[in-house]
Amino acid sequence: MTHVLAGITVLSLEQATVLPFLTYRLACDGARVIRVEHVERPDPNRFVGRDLLGEPSMRSYFLPNNFGKEAVTLNLAEAEGRQMLRELVQALRVDIFATNQRPRSYAKLGIDDATLRAVKADLIWVGITGFGPDHDEAAYDPILQARAGFMELTGEPAGPPTVFGLPMVDLGAAEHGYGAVMRALYQRAVTGAGVRLDVSMLRSAISWMVTPVLLSASLGERITRKGNAHQFFAPVSVFPTRDGHLYIAVGSDAQWAALTKIPAFAGLDRAEWASNAGRIAEAERLCRELGERVARLHTAEAQALFREAGVPVSRVNTLADVVADPLVAPRLVRVRDPRTGLTVVLPAPPVADPPPLAFPPRLGEHNETIYGGTLGYPPERLADLRRRRII
Repeated sequence: MTHVLAGITVLSLEQATVLPFLTYRLACDGARVIRVEHVERPDPNRFVGRDLLGEPSMRSYFLPNNFGKEAVTLNLAEAEGRQMLRELVQALRVDIFATNQRPRSYAKLGIDDATLRAVKADLIWVGITGFGPDHDEAAYDPILQARAGFMELTGEPAGPPTVFGLPMVDLGAAEHGYGAVMRALYQRAVTGAGVRLDVSMLRSAISWMVTPVLLSASLGERITRKGNAHQFFAPVSVFPTRDGHLYIAVGSDAQWAALTKIPAFAGLDRAEWASNAGRIAEAERLCRELGERVARLHTAEAQALFREAGVPVSRVNTLADVVADPLVAPRLVRVRDPRTGLTVVLPAPPVADPPPLAFPPRLGEHNETIYGGTLGYPPERLADLRRRRII
């Protein structure tokens, strides 16, 4: 399954995180991904983070979502640039064109579905927007976390609404877009027809809110921040040990009963706590008494006891702990920059292994290969295009 998308070509006018992560996932499946950027105003993420390579347009924040890709520059504000884009779609036999430009730019840049599918009828066209193609409002992940209600569900009960530690709306919309692309590829294989896909980041985020929306909007239940606890199960929280922290999640009465039989947790086997409803009713007291017992133990010792009882438990890992985890470390993907020798590690894709991935491309790194090789432009034309800032 590593090369399942071998032979698929993706042309992507992309920036920031949401679309680059989607096309990175496609590259991990073996697709050829070519990112298109404006020569003078490229992806802003190129200039964010540490300058590890001594190249201002290859700073650290740009790297993670752009392995395995090629890159060309193209000025779509010029008619000649728009014509060249159509030539690329045809000459490269592009299967998927993707963009996360704001909708008002589609027609102006010549990247709208109608224009490009007139060039290649079976093209799969993907547009990712904050709020759908009929809304041109700018959007970033934390703005959408706020609007979708994620922040109301994240943080301590007495604290302020809090943004999640990862850009979950970006990543979620990318994964939903990935799934839609897989469905479109299957549909095209069966019918031969291309399709337009519009992915709204807000709609993507709201689609995950099945439980809180139903419980609050339909049943009138108050759903809000619970910190590290859980609204419907107890005890569920982070507990300090003698040398670290554990996250403990008791999810059934049977797990709780098994836990209370262990000598280190003696005194917790009270009748009122035998059922989850009783534990929820006294969650604060329950967690305090359990916490007193956990605090006497070293992390490894406590983990062993919870596992003995069949209770899900984990040490709260640092990122260094994560990459050293025996279930993670053997599957880390290592990529070396041939220009500087820098080697970096990436997590493996969720399923299967990626093909060998190239280091993230420099700005316009593949202009000669694609414009000169694929389109057959002679060196003098390439030089002229550079001079006029078309590429």
